[in-house]
Amino acid sequence: GTTFVIRVPFKIDLDADKREESKDVSEKSIKGMHVLLAEDNELNMEIAEFLLQNEGAEVTKAWNGQEIVELFRKSEAGEFDVILMDIMMPIINGYEAAKRIRSLDREDAKKIPIIAMTANAFTEDRIRAKEAGMDEHVAKPIDVELLIKVIHKLVKHN
Repeated sequence: GTTFVIRVPFKIDLDADKREESKDVSEKSIKGMHVLLAEDNELNMEIAEFLLQNEGAEVTKAWNGQEIVELFRKSEAGEFDVILMDIMMPIINGYEAAKRIRSLDREDAKKIPIIAMTANAFTEDRIRAKEAGMDEHVAKPIDVELLIKVIHKLVKHN
């Protein structure tokens, strides 16, 4: 067994923690938000959940369209700040799930931002997402900075 030793010189920034704290909850923060996430692919779910939690969001997971409609229906008014909706899901697809959520007889069902997440980023997909009652459309693979901007813009104006 050969042993390799690699030395990488670097300085420890003693003020890093202070700077981190002083960064006020920036314009682009989703810290403390409760996200309802629908995704049927396990790897995509894991990645999306990690990215959102890494930004300080709380995530509730749904694995298909029917489950997300049920989770929202059973939630308290205002419990969720935003819904991230995969489109291609079993049982009920994302478009149908969005329509069902929008048609629920409660105030927040009409207002909660619903963001479509799909690999299909063609104009007709965007149109279908709007027609289903979705507010925005983010293409996969997800660009986390863009997603945060979109969430922040929609939640702030909600």
